[in-house]
Amino acid sequence: MLKSLFAAFSMYSRIPVPEVEWTEENRRYSLCFFPLVGAVTGVLLILWNNICTALRTGSFLYAAGAVIITVLVTGGIHLDGFCDTCDARASWGERKRKLEILSDPHIGSFAAIRLGAYLLLYTALISELYDSQAACLTAWSYVLSRSLSGLAAVTFRAAKKEGTLFGFSDNADKNATLFVLSFTASVSCFAMAAVLPLAGVFAAAAALFSMLYYHHVAYKEFGGITGDLAGWFLQVCELSSAAAAVLAYRIMEVIE
Repeated sequence: MLKSLFAAFSMYSRIPVPEVEWTEENRRYSLCFFPLVGAVTGVLLILWNNICTALRTGSFLYAAGAVIITVLVTGGIHLDGFCDTCDARASWGERKRKLEILSDPHIGSFAAIRLGAYLLLYTALISELYDSQAACLTAWSYVLSRSLSGLAAVTFRAAKKEGTLFGFSDNADKNATLFVLSFTASVSCFAMAAVLPLAGVFAAAAALFSMLYYHHVAYKEFGGITGDLAGWFLQVCELSSAAAAVLAYRIMEVIE
């Protein structure tokens, strides 16, 4: 179990952990610990929010630091998948061609443009979620996005019988993974709603709708999911949650 934890953190983060042998046994429960990477990211975000609040920094500096924290913790692994998927979808090619583009380690102009737009928009949204309650909601969204991503990994059809994601999902103890990730997803949704009722419900609902969209895109355009598509989904999920929370904030302001 401990080796599965280390395998999860070594794969999905840049947080230093003891090295473990990359065997099927050591990866059996790795997806169960995937949300824990989000929890660590969330704790760092809350600490950064407290620092910015104490120093009375502007919301843009807070947002830029928050986005950088997510990149530093993950090493950009999910953004890499986002870029590859953007290139593949922008090609408008056949399914086989899209899968070939996903396997290409280079990124094209479409990926660069959409990555820039994504980071700009996400930074702007986080700047609107500056207070401590909003930071707590955002922190829980990192746990939720990884819980949903892990659930998709063991329930959605794989586009190909190879790759890192297939290795993790195929070797996973599916019953344990489904139970743990369903639990962490449920806890995340309830926690988000408890922190900020309307914004939390909006954010959690947006994450769930993002998962449905993920299923639609993956099956229709790629024949199933891959590691790159999983990274793309996680970024879209977190962006959608932040956008929904900001929308709820504005609705509350109008109502009040």
